[in-house]
Amino acid sequence: MNAVRLSCCALLLAAVPWALAQESQPASDLTEIGAVGHGTTPVEIIDTRLVEPQIQAEFPWDGPVQLVKNQLPPHKRAKVRWQQEANDLPVGELTSARRGYAGMLFPGIQQTAWSPPDPTLAVGVDHVVSTVNMALAFYTKDGTLTFSQNLDSTGNPGFFETVGGGDFTFDPKCFYDHYEDRFVILALETYGTTESWISIAVSDDGDPNGVWYKYRTNSVIQIGSSTYWVDYPGLGFDHRGYYVTGNLFKLSGGGSGWGGVLFRIFDKTPLLGGNPAAWSDLRDGYAGSVQAAQCHGTAQAPFFVDDAGNTSIRIHAIQNPLTNPVKVTATVTVPYFDYPWDSAPNLGGDEIDVLDGRIINVHWRDGNLYTGHGVFAGGRAVSRWYHIDTGNWPTSGSPTLVQSGDVAGGTGVYTWFPAIFQNAAGEVGLVTAMSSATTYASVQITGRQPGDPLGTMGALTEVAIGSSGYNGYRWGDYFDICVDPTNDSTFWAIGEYANGSGNWGTWITSFLVSPIKGDVNCDGAVNGFDIDAFVLALDDPTTYEASFPLCDIRTADVNDDGSVNGFDIDAFVALLGG
Repeated sequence: MNAVRLSCCALLLAAVPWALAQESQPASDLTEIGAVGHGTTPVEIIDTRLVEPQIQAEFPWDGPVQLVKNQLPPHKRAKVRWQQEANDLPVGELTSARRGYAGMLFPGIQQTAWSPPDPTLAVGVDHVVSTVNMALAFYTKDGTLTFSQNLDSTGNPGFFETVGGGDFTFDPKCFYDHYEDRFVILALETYGTTESWISIAVSDDGDPNGVWYKYRTNSVIQIGSSTYWVDYPGLGFDHRGYYVTGNLFKLSGGGSGWGGVLFRIFDKTPLLGGNPAAWSDLRDGYAGSVQAAQCHGTAQAPFFVDDAGNTSIRIHAIQNPLTNPVKVTATVTVPYFDYPWDSAPNLGGDEIDVLDGRIINVHWRDGNLYTGHGVFAGGRAVSRWYHIDTGNWPTSGSPTLVQSGDVAGGTGVYTWFPAIFQNAAGEVGLVTAMSSATTYASVQITGRQPGDPLGTMGALTEVAIGSSGYNGYRWGDYFDICVDPTNDSTFWAIGEYANGSGNWGTWITSFLVSPIKGDVNCDGAVNGFDIDAFVLALDDPTTYEASFPLCDIRTADVNDDGSVNGFDIDAFVALLGG
């Protein structure tokens, strides 16, 4: 977009006060299950390159830290699931195989004025976007910070301040839409007994440093004589639309404190062109903490997931999402689980709140749906994942469980917040939190190759570990993972750790499940720099592993015969093109 068009748009928008535009957005009346609400909102077009300075949010924050939950209205519901009998479905475990080869590693956003961080990330062709409570940052893929800004009105301006955002945005999320080469950012707001907002922003191309189309949409939901606000969002997409979910808690009135889950559907086409947004709303009165799938391929319908009982995962789909949306559900039987009921220990005596058993993220690719959550297994909190075949559902048939597994470390090790994704080769990457009484909380990665035994993941690989205990605040609500669109093979993940005097920090990493043959120094390429590393591996494996901590000696086994020896030389030379 050129400067003339941007200036004209800014003048036009200035003539229509945002307060007036917001008041014109009525609440969706979703009193009846199956009812469909509709809404529209204008666009604000902002160029981040005009913000001065470009790096506004300084990390880490050294002032007082506030808890997000303390700023929100009451938002508790009974964690009641269908109580079901235990079954004998198999649950896979970790193996000793290495399935995590870290590449680019760099610190993400560090402590802000809020806790917990709730970190997410989005990766495009050349850039990485990350959000936390309550800030965002843009990076190049080598970790260079190019832009940072508060999401709320404490910025100069804040990212969503320009569309009317106030001083309390929360639970932000982001993703990269590979279908359209766009970044998308979401944040929620609620104030008093009258306001609830879902704000969404879409970049005009694959570079986040530039023009964004921003929308602040009313999310006050009418159910009978009461109104409800939106909490704990899910954010997903497919080739048709962008999808937001959220728990509904009472805002005003005399009805129940719990309203179920909102499903909001955005037709992506107007958002891609910077036109007014149009959306539709549905409600499920029985679901809770539903997460929306990020899709690769042509999905039959947008997919969503929550846990339904001790042996049940519930999948939701919305048929005809842009024309005549109708939500349907299917229940998949999975191995028995209980919610994690105790905190995770941390070196120094601190304990970490691992949340509960709600679903963390969902990814769908060509009929394969992956999701995960925290469970209680072996007397501790454990990350569990599921692989479900959706087949032709919801058009026909039913989803079926393919495999599931636990990501559990050794004795006394706790894991939680598993985020999972599949790449084009059928490999699966996973990031999780981990801690014990003798280790600080860390960010760990693992994965599986298509030929691995069902339900298994490789050994955990540490990519970041805290340097201090934590101050007792909740660890967060989720980690995040995605795949690099340039090769649809490299995974990118973000997680949380504690640094300094009990402050939180986030860590961003790229990784491969399978090593690049011939990349003996593990720098992501096969070139002349690998020669010295290969010679060292042949001569002194111990020094080789110490010199290249992202590798192990198996990396130098170029011909895959189980050992590093002279027979690897010809294979290595061939890879170098010699």
